[in-house]
Amino acid sequence: MPRRKQPRGRDRSARRPQRHKDVLHGNGGHRAHDFRCVNCRLDVSLTAPGTAHRNHCPNCLASLHVDRRIPGDRASDCRGQMVALAMFTRPDGEWMIVHQCLTCGELSANRIAGDDNALVLVRLALKPLQDTTMASRTLLTL
Repeated sequence: MPRRKQPRGRDRSARRPQRHKDVLHGNGGHRAHDFRCVNCRLDVSLTAPGTAHRNHCPNCLASLHVDRRIPGDRASDCRGQMVALAMFTRPDGEWMIVHQCLTCGELSANRIAGDDNALVLVRLALKPLQDTTMASRTLLTL
């Protein structure tokens, strides 16, 4: 986008200062109940249909390594980026995503949320058909 030209006779130091935007950045502003995805930079709401603890981006399924043992405890010190490796279903039919931390290598299983991108979920479900060694490596590590 081209920059606007300054009117003649006016220098840059004479511009009016920017207003303070306390409406958006104060306590309880637009970032109070969301986070920014480490992969696609989407602003993601913490509330998600189908799960009590949102832990991944619904757009690209990337996550941060924040939970240690209990979902929602946010007790991990790693804070590395986690990528979605595979999917599996529980005996009751619930779909789970297997994430692996790129920093420490830890694997975790997380339930999908109701607003996750369906196309990305299907691609992830079909990934073991494309790379047959990945499925066996993931199962052996779990």
